[in-house]
Amino acid sequence: MIDSILKWTIQRRLTSIEHFSQNPHEVQAQLLQELLLKARPTEWGQRYGFADAPSAREFAQRLPVSSYEELYPAIERVLRGEPDVLWPGTVQWFAKSSGTTNARSKYIPVTRESLQEGHYRAGRDMTALATALYPENRVLAGKTLSLGGTHAPNPFRPEQESSRVGDVSAVIMQNLPAWAEFLRTPPLELALLDEWEEKIDRIARHVLSVNVAALAGVPTWMIVMLRRVTELAGADNITEVWPNLSLFLHGAVAFGPYRELFRQLIPGPQMRYLEIYNASEGYIALQDQPNSEDLLLLLNHGIYYEFIPLEELDAEHPQTLTLEQVELGKSYALVLSTNAGLWRYKIGDTVRFTSLAPYRIRITGRTKHFLNAFGEEVVIENADAAIAAACRATGTTVRDYTAAPIYFDASNTSRGGTSG
Repeated sequence: MIDSILKWTIQRRLTSIEHFSQNPHEVQAQLLQELLLKARPTEWGQRYGFADAPSAREFAQRLPVSSYEELYPAIERVLRGEPDVLWPGTVQWFAKSSGTTNARSKYIPVTRESLQEGHYRAGRDMTALATALYPENRVLAGKTLSLGGTHAPNPFRPEQESSRVGDVSAVIMQNLPAWAEFLRTPPLELALLDEWEEKIDRIARHVLSVNVAALAGVPTWMIVMLRRVTELAGADNITEVWPNLSLFLHGAVAFGPYRELFRQLIPGPQMRYLEIYNASEGYIALQDQPNSEDLLLLLNHGIYYEFIPLEELDAEHPQTLTLEQVELGKSYALVLSTNAGLWRYKIGDTVRFTSLAPYRIRITGRTKHFLNAFGEEVVIENADAAIAAACRATGTTVRDYTAAPIYFDASNTSRGGTSG
């Protein structure tokens, strides 16, 4: 019965992927109207006239583009339990991530809709695609070993146990439906441990006897786990422990530097690797082709997209483009409006379109890791490629690097350069 349900779900998701891939503009336009309709009674909806069902152009004219710092006063009210601010109802879960200019962490609202229509729907899509791409691997015949963080009481409402903050991976695992929990390992009491060394050791001991067919998580974390399992088993490599292991769904960091290491840890031609772009703000894209690192942009998963050309990034009121207006080969800063109440929110990532039919992207860097002092528009992807080419040409290895513009004095104003 479970096998029949899984096959039905896979076919349904493949049909849905085909639909939004072939009808991207219609799907995004409909999604925007659904978001506005749902959020009409909220404070944000009343302030910006969501009841008028504004068009995409009117929506962009009415609402400002917001950074986390600019949106934070409203998010803090949501953290404190105030209902109907950005999204209907009271939000209980928040993904905690790092990296803002005025705070050590960001708190991103995670609503029931963003879990069900975003993270979980995209998870089913990734499972469907992996099964369709590699039917011989029988990924669903075993368990998926997923590694994540932990969660803790909401520091703004510590007395309310039902309100929690944590890594988005922990939020997702804690709220998984029972059928999905059946397909993964380890159990939650181990997966959500907060002491890292104890967590790795206890999980490794538990999964020694589990039929693991797939891995899901951050490459750096997974390397530590695979090494510990191999050590405990007294094996030469992980395939001696898990002969049916054949897929790794990875994200959060660039996989290139770790690819060779994984080939050593998991030798054999059966192993496949697929990348996902799953942020605290939502599940944005996934790899749908086996021999390409391009990621398919997910268009019916609770996120309406806009894009800021890099030359507009520092403007007080930056021009944004809709999906119909983007061009191949150009990098854009991502702007999201989501079913968690993030309205025209600058996520901080930059992407480059590699295909417009369907829409596929590559992550090129972060908006705060971007040089445009002299019109050079250098993003992390450019710097990484240049460093790699220099290393190949000179037979050297670079462990780390930094880059910044050099501004010359008045007597040398015609000159400019970048320091590395």
